[in-house]
Amino acid sequence: MSADMQKLIGANEEDDEEEIEMDVKEEDNEDHENGQKHIAAQMMLGADGVMPSTSHQFQIQQQLQEQVSTPGGGARRSRPLEEKERTKLRERHRRAITARILAGLRKHGNYNLRVRADINDVIAALAREAGWVVLPDGTTFPSRSQGSRPAGDSSAGLTSSSSQMLSQQVPPTSLQGVSSGYCASVEYNACHMKGVFMPTPAPYDLSSSGHSQSSGMVGNGGEQTESLPLIAGSMEVINEQIIGLPPKLPERDFAGTPYVPVYVMLPLGVVNMKCELVDPDGLLKQLRVLKSINVDGVMIDCWWGIVEADAPQEYNWNGYRRLFKMVHELKLKLQVVMSFHECGGNVGDDVCIPLPRWVAEIGRSNPDIFFTDREGRRNTECLSWGIDKERVLRGRTAVEVYFDFMRSFRVEFNEFFEDGIISMVEVGLGPCGELRYPSCPVKHGWRYPGIGEFQCYDQYMLKSLMKAAEMRGHSFWARGPDNAGSYSSHPHETGFFCDEGDYDGYYGRFFLNWYSQLLINHGDLVLSLAKLAFEGSCIAAKLPGIHWWYKTSSHAAELTAGFYNPCNRDGYIAIAAMLHKHGAALNFARAELQFLEQREDLQEALANPQGLVWQVLNAAWETCITVVSENAFVCHDRVGYNKILENVKPVNDPDGRHFSSFTYLRLTPLLMERQNFMEFERFVKRMHGEAVLYLQGSQW
Repeated sequence: MSADMQKLIGANEEDDEEEIEMDVKEEDNEDHENGQKHIAAQMMLGADGVMPSTSHQFQIQQQLQEQVSTPGGGARRSRPLEEKERTKLRERHRRAITARILAGLRKHGNYNLRVRADINDVIAALAREAGWVVLPDGTTFPSRSQGSRPAGDSSAGLTSSSSQMLSQQVPPTSLQGVSSGYCASVEYNACHMKGVFMPTPAPYDLSSSGHSQSSGMVGNGGEQTESLPLIAGSMEVINEQIIGLPPKLPERDFAGTPYVPVYVMLPLGVVNMKCELVDPDGLLKQLRVLKSINVDGVMIDCWWGIVEADAPQEYNWNGYRRLFKMVHELKLKLQVVMSFHECGGNVGDDVCIPLPRWVAEIGRSNPDIFFTDREGRRNTECLSWGIDKERVLRGRTAVEVYFDFMRSFRVEFNEFFEDGIISMVEVGLGPCGELRYPSCPVKHGWRYPGIGEFQCYDQYMLKSLMKAAEMRGHSFWARGPDNAGSYSSHPHETGFFCDEGDYDGYYGRFFLNWYSQLLINHGDLVLSLAKLAFEGSCIAAKLPGIHWWYKTSSHAAELTAGFYNPCNRDGYIAIAAMLHKHGAALNFARAELQFLEQREDLQEALANPQGLVWQVLNAAWETCITVVSENAFVCHDRVGYNKILENVKPVNDPDGRHFSSFTYLRLTPLLMERQNFMEFERFVKRMHGEAVLYLQGSQW
């Protein structure tokens, strides 16, 4: 390793020399400027401190210029040569240490660090590993369990565990809700964020304005602020939100209630790009701890971009096989996600997993394989549904590629299916693995509570639209709406989505019906093949919770995402019927959506999380499909867990219906802290219908 480090240091030595020289030069310039200002101030004032006359000022300026221009003048204080050399040596030593740290982290820690990373990248990576939130502009804040402490707080030196223990002794007067990954999914339930990550425009973008998106709106005091909702279930930590709750909320006793299995989502980067299991010893210890509190199993993403990375139909399952054996030996269950999207472009994605390289090569020559907006900007997060039946992927259609991948997985891990270790397979159907259009991409300028944009402008979807318009007898309808606004528009600002807008006219109803039917057809086709590949096993599909503008007549944000759900039409019943057709479960990441009702930004966006939740659940239960869920926000406190329990096991449901399983996002070092883990263990027991001691507000 030392030899490698010498090569690395040697290769960059010339660049380091230049940077060190620049540092020294900048310091000299600062000294020079300060000296000039000091002399000017002294010369501009007389001995008695009074401003001299105009003619005298002119003489003083001439003297000042002579002093500055003279090499031996006293105005410029040159640093000694020995001090400059010491500065260079200190800088070389610092850079050598940084290089060794970077090499060790890349080799042993699977940190995604760039080649010329500096100490800031190291600190950010370690902070995220410890559970802190580090935004791209350097803004750093603790996650919820650590709590946000005001500057100068004498308790700032307490560890997160100790502060949690103190907080348990004092009745809570507020609940800190931290948004959650997704991601795996954009997933966007209203949260505020500073300095949103802005990826560089994709090389497939046709629009020259792909880089024009603003990084945020200037708030009070000139501070840049971002406001992003969370499409439930796909994003990780964004920022802290405080929602007032009355102190000492009484806890419901869940003893004797139905047993709901609890799974824990594993980290996104548990398997690296070489399909190798990262830190198997550390993971094994964590899995044993989870097993000790009777967690039922774990959920894992199987990434298309890792397994079939290099060439079509060349699959590498090595890392996943090792992981599955480990889970099997501990007698845990597995929920597996067939992830046909990329990871890394959404808030909370701490690793970068692109689509397979051979797919990217095809995309460079034929960018229409990706979703495209009206301006010609391509979204490379997943493949367009327009190529579901087009043989543009080295002789295969998109659905054939998905089926071959799923069939390879089924054959590779047949024994785990036979032994019942794999309890469910969730099939990715779009961005963040959700069944929706990528209508709200941050990298293209979307900001909450924007309505998003329609994603139907690749040549294959336009061809489908033309065919539908001709069948209807109105070929001039073969176009997208030209008055639907932009990503961050509000409904009333557009002619299409405003009250009594074009969305409810003859053309609008035609277009929205076609647009939403493509979504249903895609889910229908892929799930039919998944049912064939995983015959006899439970399959599932994930739906987002797009709740902003729900109280308007058009439900604009839902329309651009593909859900034809205006106030005069139920857009979810057809999706539930499609899932029922294939015996698929619905994963609706909504465990805390109702938890947001008091948020001011939700009121301004005319959002209605609770209304959306009950509409989707009623559609699901009306068609007799299984419902599973996961948390949309990071949760480590008792109040948050109680809210999840109330939603997973509704107390007032007349038919006694409840969710079939719950997946906790996500396994992190923060969860494994003592106080946090004790709360999680208590939560698992109550999910299982077991009795626990010391219910808040009880007589125990």
